[in-house]
Amino acid sequence: MGVRGLCCFIKTKNRKILIDPGIALGYHRYGLLPHPFQVAVDEKIQKKIVKRWSEATDIIISHFHGDHVPLVDANPYQFNIKKVAKLNPKVRIWTEILAHLSPLEKKRADSLSLVLKKDLIEGEGKEQGIMAFSKSVPHGEANNRLGKVMMTKIAEDCVFVHASDIQLLNNEAVIQILEWRPDIALVGGPPLYLSHRFSRSQVKKAWYNAKRLSQKVDILILDHHLMRNYEGAKWIKCLSSRTDKKVICGADFMKKPRMLLEARRENLYRDMPVPVGWHNDYAKGKVNTNHYWNLAKELYKNMKLNDQK
Repeated sequence: MGVRGLCCFIKTKNRKILIDPGIALGYHRYGLLPHPFQVAVDEKIQKKIVKRWSEATDIIISHFHGDHVPLVDANPYQFNIKKVAKLNPKVRIWTEILAHLSPLEKKRADSLSLVLKKDLIEGEGKEQGIMAFSKSVPHGEANNRLGKVMMTKIAEDCVFVHASDIQLLNNEAVIQILEWRPDIALVGGPPLYLSHRFSRSQVKKAWYNAKRLSQKVDILILDHHLMRNYEGAKWIKCLSSRTDKKVICGADFMKKPRMLLEARRENLYRDMPVPVGWHNDYAKGKVNTNHYWNLAKELYKNMKLNDQK
Protein backbone atom coordinates (compact mmCIF):
# COMPACT_ATOMS: atom_id res chain seq x y z
CA MET A 1 0.00 0.00 0.00
CA GLY A 2 3.05 2.26 -0.17
CA VAL A 3 3.85 2.35 3.55
CA ARG A 4 5.40 0.08 6.17
CA GLY A 5 2.81 -1.75 8.24
CA LEU A 6 0.79 -4.95 8.44
CA CYS A 7 -2.36 -3.58 10.05
CA CYS A 8 -5.65 -5.31 9.28
CA PHE A 9 -9.24 -5.27 10.53
CA ILE A 10 -11.38 -8.41 10.85
CA LYS A 11 -15.13 -8.42 11.40
CA THR A 12 -16.81 -11.51 12.86
CA LYS A 13 -20.34 -12.03 14.17
CA ASN A 14 -19.59 -10.52 17.57
CA ARG A 15 -16.13 -9.00 17.34
CA LYS A 16 -14.25 -6.37 15.43
CA ILE A 17 -10.55 -7.13 15.69
CA LEU A 18 -7.78 -4.67 14.81
CA ILE A 19 -4.30 -6.17 14.47
CA ASP A 20 -1.03 -4.24 14.57
CA PRO A 21 -2.37 -0.66 14.56
CA GLY A 22 0.87 1.02 13.60
CA ILE A 23 2.49 2.48 10.53
CA ALA A 24 5.82 3.93 9.46
CA LEU A 25 7.78 5.03 6.44
CA GLY A 26 11.33 3.91 5.82
CA TYR A 27 13.10 6.91 7.31
CA HIS A 28 15.96 6.80 4.83
CA ARG A 29 15.98 4.93 1.53
CA TYR A 30 18.50 5.61 -1.22
CA GLY A 31 19.71 8.42 1.06
CA LEU A 32 16.32 10.15 0.81
CA LEU A 33 13.65 10.95 3.38
CA PRO A 34 10.08 9.83 2.55
CA HIS A 35 8.67 11.62 -0.47
CA PRO A 36 5.68 13.91 0.32
CA PHE A 37 3.38 11.73 -1.80
CA GLN A 38 4.33 8.74 0.32
CA VAL A 39 3.66 10.90 3.39
CA ALA A 40 0.22 11.72 1.95
CA VAL A 41 -0.60 8.02 1.61
CA ASP A 42 0.65 7.50 5.17
CA GLU A 43 -1.74 10.20 6.43
CA LYS A 44 -4.73 8.60 4.75
CA ILE A 45 -3.99 5.15 6.15
CA GLN A 46 -3.46 6.59 9.62
CA LYS A 47 -6.98 8.06 9.46
CA LYS A 48 -8.33 4.59 8.62
CA ILE A 49 -6.50 3.09 11.60
CA VAL A 50 -8.01 5.72 13.91
CA LYS A 51 -11.48 4.88 12.59
CA ARG A 52 -10.99 1.15 13.09
CA TRP A 53 -9.52 1.70 16.57
CA SER A 54 -12.71 3.50 17.58
CA GLU A 55 -14.84 0.55 16.34
CA ALA A 56 -12.76 -2.36 17.64
CA THR A 57 -13.76 -4.77 20.39
CA ASP A 58 -10.23 -6.20 20.45
CA ILE A 59 -6.81 -4.90 19.45
CA ILE A 60 -3.89 -7.28 18.98
CA ILE A 61 -0.25 -6.19 18.94
CA SER A 62 2.06 -8.83 17.51
CA HIS A 63 5.19 -7.04 18.74
CA PHE A 64 6.31 -3.56 19.71
CA HIS A 65 8.30 -2.39 16.69
CA GLY A 66 7.50 1.13 15.54
CA ASP A 67 5.52 0.15 12.44
CA HIS A 68 3.14 -2.13 14.39
CA VAL A 69 2.09 -0.11 17.44
CA PRO A 70 1.20 3.49 18.33
CA LEU A 71 4.17 5.33 19.80
CA VAL A 72 4.56 8.06 22.41
CA ASP A 73 7.73 9.31 20.70
CA ALA A 74 6.57 8.80 17.10
CA ASN A 75 8.46 10.57 14.34
CA PRO A 76 6.36 12.57 11.81
CA TYR A 77 5.79 9.45 9.68
CA GLN A 78 4.77 7.02 12.45
CA PHE A 79 1.45 6.58 14.28
CA ASN A 80 1.35 8.79 17.37
CA ILE A 81 -0.55 7.40 20.34
CA LYS A 82 -2.11 10.84 20.92
CA LYS A 83 -4.45 10.14 18.00
CA VAL A 84 -6.20 7.32 19.91
CA ALA A 85 -5.50 8.21 23.54
CA LYS A 86 -9.13 8.98 24.40
CA LEU A 87 -10.84 6.65 21.93
CA ASN A 88 -12.68 3.44 22.78
CA PRO A 89 -11.75 3.01 26.47
CA LYS A 90 -13.45 -0.41 26.69
CA VAL A 91 -11.39 -2.06 23.96
CA ARG A 92 -9.32 -5.12 24.98
CA ILE A 93 -5.64 -5.01 23.97
CA TRP A 94 -3.79 -8.34 23.58
CA THR A 95 -0.01 -8.64 23.52
CA GLU A 96 2.90 -10.99 24.04
CA ILE A 97 3.94 -11.90 27.57
CA LEU A 98 5.42 -8.62 28.76
CA ALA A 99 8.31 -10.28 30.57
CA HIS A 100 9.49 -11.61 27.19
CA LEU A 101 9.95 -8.15 25.70
CA SER A 102 13.24 -6.36 25.12
CA PRO A 103 13.87 -3.26 27.28
CA LEU A 104 12.81 -0.96 24.42
CA GLU A 105 9.65 -2.96 23.70
CA LYS A 106 8.81 -3.09 27.42
CA LYS A 107 9.16 0.69 27.58
CA ARG A 108 6.77 1.05 24.65
CA ALA A 109 4.28 -1.36 26.22
CA ASP A 110 4.39 0.54 29.51
CA SER A 111 3.88 3.85 27.69
CA LEU A 112 0.91 2.43 25.80
CA SER A 113 -0.69 1.18 29.01
CA LEU A 114 -0.03 4.48 30.79
CA VAL A 115 -1.38 6.77 28.07
CA LEU A 116 -4.46 4.61 27.42
CA LYS A 117 -4.98 4.08 31.18
CA LYS A 118 -5.49 0.40 30.46
CA ASP A 119 -3.84 -2.88 31.42
CA LEU A 120 -2.59 -4.92 28.48
CA ILE A 121 -3.77 -8.53 28.31
CA GLU A 122 -1.09 -11.17 27.79
CA GLY A 123 -2.49 -13.45 25.09
CA GLU A 124 0.62 -15.39 24.12
CA GLY A 125 -0.02 -19.14 23.95
CA LYS A 126 -3.69 -18.78 24.90
CA GLU A 127 -7.12 -19.20 23.30
CA GLN A 128 -9.91 -16.70 23.84
CA GLY A 129 -13.16 -17.47 22.04
CA ILE A 130 -12.60 -17.33 18.30
CA MET A 131 -9.04 -16.03 18.81
CA ALA A 132 -5.92 -18.06 19.49
CA PHE A 133 -2.41 -16.72 19.98
CA SER A 134 0.85 -18.49 19.31
CA LYS A 135 3.77 -18.62 21.65
CA SER A 136 6.33 -16.04 20.62
CA VAL A 137 8.26 -16.98 17.48
CA PRO A 138 11.38 -15.30 16.08
CA HIS A 139 11.20 -12.07 14.11
CA GLY A 140 13.11 -13.72 11.29
CA GLU A 141 15.68 -16.34 12.25
CA ALA A 142 16.09 -17.59 15.79
CA ASN A 143 18.34 -15.77 18.26
CA ASN A 144 18.52 -12.52 16.32
CA ARG A 145 18.48 -9.03 17.82
CA LEU A 146 15.01 -8.24 16.43
CA GLY A 147 13.22 -10.21 19.14
CA LYS A 148 10.01 -12.20 18.74
CA VAL A 149 6.43 -11.82 17.51
CA MET A 150 3.05 -13.30 18.43
CA MET A 151 0.93 -14.80 15.65
CA THR A 152 -2.88 -14.81 15.74
CA LYS A 153 -5.55 -17.23 14.52
CA ILE A 154 -9.17 -16.10 14.14
CA ALA A 155 -11.60 -18.92 13.40
CA GLU A 156 -15.29 -18.51 12.69
CA ASP A 157 -16.73 -19.30 9.26
CA CYS A 158 -13.18 -19.63 7.99
CA VAL A 159 -9.72 -19.57 9.55
CA PHE A 160 -7.57 -16.46 9.20
CA VAL A 161 -3.98 -16.27 10.42
CA HIS A 162 -1.92 -13.11 10.92
CA ALA A 163 1.81 -13.89 11.02
CA SER A 164 3.61 -10.61 11.24
CA ASP A 165 7.33 -10.23 10.47
CA ILE A 166 8.23 -13.92 10.63
CA GLN A 167 10.07 -13.43 7.32
CA LEU A 168 9.50 -17.14 6.52
CA LEU A 169 12.83 -17.96 8.17
CA ASN A 170 11.75 -20.04 11.16
CA ASN A 171 10.38 -23.58 10.90
CA GLU A 172 8.58 -23.31 14.25
CA ALA A 173 6.48 -20.42 12.98
CA VAL A 174 5.65 -22.13 9.68
CA ILE A 175 4.69 -25.39 11.43
CA GLN A 176 2.34 -23.49 13.74
CA ILE A 177 0.64 -21.80 10.78
CA LEU A 178 0.20 -25.15 9.03
CA GLU A 179 -1.21 -26.74 12.21
CA TRP A 180 -3.82 -23.98 12.37
CA ARG A 181 -4.90 -24.92 8.80
CA PRO A 182 -5.82 -21.41 7.65
CA ASP A 183 -7.99 -20.60 4.69
CA ILE A 184 -6.32 -17.19 4.51
CA ALA A 185 -2.91 -16.26 5.92
CA LEU A 186 -1.33 -12.82 6.00
CA VAL A 187 2.41 -13.35 6.38
CA GLY A 188 5.35 -10.97 6.61
CA GLY A 189 7.70 -12.07 3.84
CA PRO A 190 11.51 -11.91 3.67
CA PRO A 191 13.36 -8.56 3.44
CA LEU A 192 14.81 -9.03 -0.01
CA TYR A 193 15.54 -5.31 -0.18
CA LEU A 194 18.30 -5.82 2.43
CA SER A 195 20.45 -7.59 -0.14
CA HIS A 196 23.67 -6.45 1.56
CA ARG A 197 22.90 -8.54 4.67
CA PHE A 198 20.23 -11.02 3.58
CA SER A 199 22.18 -14.07 2.45
CA ARG A 200 21.52 -16.46 -0.39
CA SER A 201 20.87 -19.26 2.11
CA GLN A 202 18.24 -17.12 3.85
CA VAL A 203 16.51 -16.41 0.54
CA LYS A 204 16.51 -20.15 -0.19
CA LYS A 205 15.05 -20.95 3.23
CA ALA A 206 12.31 -18.30 2.87
CA TRP A 207 11.43 -19.61 -0.60
CA TYR A 208 11.17 -23.18 0.69
CA ASN A 209 8.85 -22.15 3.53
CA ALA A 210 6.77 -19.96 1.24
CA LYS A 211 6.26 -22.96 -1.06
CA ARG A 212 5.19 -25.09 1.93
CA LEU A 213 2.54 -22.54 2.88
CA SER A 214 1.42 -21.91 -0.69
CA GLN A 215 0.60 -25.60 -1.14
CA LYS A 216 -1.67 -25.71 1.93
CA VAL A 217 -3.24 -22.25 2.26
CA ASP A 218 -6.01 -21.29 -0.16
CA ILE A 219 -5.14 -17.58 -0.07
CA LEU A 220 -1.58 -16.74 0.96
CA ILE A 221 -0.95 -12.99 1.34
CA LEU A 222 2.77 -12.17 1.44
CA ASP A 223 3.67 -8.58 2.19
CA HIS A 224 5.44 -6.08 4.46
CA HIS A 225 9.25 -6.52 4.17
CA LEU A 226 8.78 -8.40 0.90
CA MET A 227 7.12 -5.51 -0.95
CA ARG A 228 9.78 -2.91 -0.26
CA ASN A 229 11.41 -3.54 -3.62
CA TYR A 230 10.42 -4.84 -7.04
CA GLU A 231 12.17 -8.14 -6.41
CA GLY A 232 9.42 -8.95 -3.91
CA ALA A 233 6.74 -8.50 -6.57
CA LYS A 234 8.66 -10.84 -8.88
CA TRP A 235 8.99 -13.34 -6.03
CA ILE A 236 5.20 -13.46 -5.54
CA LYS A 237 4.59 -13.85 -9.27
CA CYS A 238 7.05 -16.74 -9.52
CA LEU A 239 5.67 -18.48 -6.43
CA SER A 240 2.10 -18.06 -7.66
CA SER A 241 2.95 -19.74 -10.94
CA ARG A 242 4.03 -22.89 -9.09
CA THR A 243 0.85 -23.61 -7.14
CA ASP A 244 -2.86 -23.93 -7.76
CA LYS A 245 -3.52 -21.77 -4.70
CA LYS A 246 -3.69 -17.97 -4.67
CA VAL A 247 -0.47 -16.17 -3.72
CA ILE A 248 -0.86 -12.39 -3.62
CA CYS A 249 0.11 -9.23 -1.74
CA GLY A 250 -2.14 -7.16 0.51
CA ALA A 251 -3.10 -4.68 -2.20
CA ASP A 252 -4.15 -7.56 -4.48
CA PHE A 253 -6.38 -8.98 -1.74
CA MET A 254 -8.05 -5.59 -1.26
CA LYS A 255 -8.42 -5.17 -5.02
CA LYS A 256 -6.34 -2.00 -4.83
CA PRO A 257 -3.45 -1.05 -7.11
CA ARG A 258 0.00 -1.93 -5.88
CA MET A 259 1.98 1.15 -4.90
CA LEU A 260 5.61 0.24 -4.28
CA LEU A 261 6.36 3.78 -3.15
CA GLU A 262 9.41 2.90 -1.09
CA ALA A 263 10.95 1.05 -4.02
CA ARG A 264 10.29 3.98 -6.33
CA ARG A 265 11.36 6.74 -3.93
CA GLU A 266 14.14 8.01 -6.22
CA ASN A 267 11.68 8.23 -9.12
CA LEU A 268 9.16 10.11 -6.98
CA TYR A 269 11.78 12.74 -6.19
CA ARG A 270 12.60 13.00 -9.90
CA ASP A 271 8.97 13.21 -11.03
CA MET A 272 7.73 15.45 -8.20
CA PRO A 273 10.65 17.55 -6.93
CA VAL A 274 10.75 18.42 -3.22
CA PRO A 275 11.99 21.81 -1.96
CA VAL A 276 14.90 21.88 0.46
CA GLY A 277 13.56 22.06 4.01
CA TRP A 278 10.14 20.55 3.21
CA HIS A 279 10.46 17.78 5.81
CA ASN A 280 11.43 20.17 8.59
CA ASP A 281 8.50 22.40 7.68
CA TYR A 282 6.16 19.40 7.59
CA ALA A 283 7.29 18.29 11.06
CA LYS A 284 6.50 21.81 12.34
CA GLY A 285 3.08 21.88 10.64
CA LYS A 286 4.06 24.64 8.22
CA VAL A 287 3.34 22.68 5.03
CA ASN A 288 1.02 19.83 4.05
CA THR A 289 0.89 17.12 1.40
CA ASN A 290 -2.05 18.44 -0.64
CA HIS A 291 0.07 19.69 -3.54
CA TYR A 292 1.76 16.32 -3.96
CA TRP A 293 -1.46 14.35 -3.66
CA ASN A 294 -2.97 16.37 -6.51
CA LEU A 295 0.23 16.27 -8.54
CA ALA A 296 0.36 12.49 -8.24
CA LYS A 297 -3.04 11.85 -9.82
CA GLU A 298 -1.76 11.69 -13.38
CA LEU A 299 1.46 9.95 -12.42
CA TYR A 300 -0.57 7.49 -10.38
CA LYS A 301 -2.13 6.03 -13.53
CA ASN A 302 1.29 5.04 -14.82
CA MET A 303 2.41 3.98 -11.37
CA LYS A 304 -0.55 1.63 -11.08
CA LEU A 305 0.27 -0.02 -14.39
CA ASN A 306 3.98 -0.34 -13.70
CA ASP A 307 3.67 -1.75 -10.20
CA GLN A 308 1.23 -4.48 -11.27
CA LYS A 309 3.85 -6.10 -13.48
